Amino acid sequence: MIDLRSDTVTKPTPEMRRAMAEAEVGDDVYGEDPTVNRLEERAAEITGKEAALFVPSGTMGNTIAIKCLTRHGQEVICDSRGHLLNYELSMTAWFAGCLIRPVDTPDGILTWERIAPAIRPLGPHAADTGCIELENTHNMAGGTVYPPEVLRDVCARAHALGLRVHLDGARIFNAATACGTSVRELCEPADTVMFCLSKALGAPVGSMLAGPRDLIAQGRLYRKRLGGGMRQAGVLAAAGLVALEQTPPKLAEDHANARLLAEGLANLRGVRVDPAVPPTNIVIFDISGTGLPAAELSSRLKARGVLINPIGPSVLRAVTHYDVRRADCVRALEAVAAALAGH
Repeated sequence: MIDLRSDTVTKPTPEMRRAMAEAEVGDDVYGEDPTVNRLEERAAEITGKEAALFVPSGTMGNTIAIKCLTRHGQEVICDSRGHLLNYELSMTAWFAGCLIRPVDTPDGILTWERIAPAIRPLGPHAADTGCIELENTHNMAGGTVYPPEVLRDVCARAHALGLRVHLDGARIFNAATACGTSVRELCEPADTVMFCLSKALGAPVGSMLAGPRDLIAQGRLYRKRLGGGMRQAGVLAAAGLVALEQTPPKLAEDHANARLLAEGLANLRGVRVDPAVPPTNIVIFDISGTGLPAAELSSRLKARGVLINPIGPSVLRAVTHYDVRRADCVRALEAVAAALAGH
């Protein structure tokens, strides 16, 4: 099977498996797992933050960050297609006690001009804005990337108003590759940042939350409350350390494969790719012009050995990763063309 459902489906590399087997471990709840400690130190260094916390998932990382940055009853501004709003079981409401104030964008990029009208002071009828959340890259907008100058501008203006900013950087390494800059530069303006080890980087489990030392210490307690005390987690952290060092140089190949997919899909009658040139490793395409439902195309592709998920009645998402080679993308395109035959 050629699996383009997500970059979460990657298998650990031989180097990761070896590191996991040989990992030095301790009890992380006591702060005694040396491999977890090294991973947290490395994540803090890469993002330019004072400290970092190893968490089981990106959802937990985002949940803890919003809880640390807000008070119950406040609002959190984010893009209307954001992961925080649509794919995290309303944890902002359930755990942080905050309402999300969604802002529509054409490309998933929240500029200050789009954010400013949504900011609310506390009043007799309105809850005040607690923080702003940005997603880089933006998943459901097609892997779009914040220009560094936009990130800096939003964070500077937010800080001038006393608002803090959380960066959902699940695929921040893809963003850095696309911008030709460092992860540190993209994370520096934000107060907190979460990035995934288990998405583009290919580790089997885990994400990192980084930020000021006092907030991360508070976040460690929230992690325990959420059931994230993982004890001898060094066996997982070891794979994350390998992923941090070995995978980023390979991401440009994933981006090239995504562009190959997008170009091939755009040449099929009735198929539209948005954005036309994917900036990273996510290809979102609309097949409404073919008259075939997205779920039916997904089913036909599975029968032909290709896995691509529908994300709407007529829209599908393909995600490239290191377990999918260029030849696999060519075969996937051939399968899509065959599955669409007659429509």
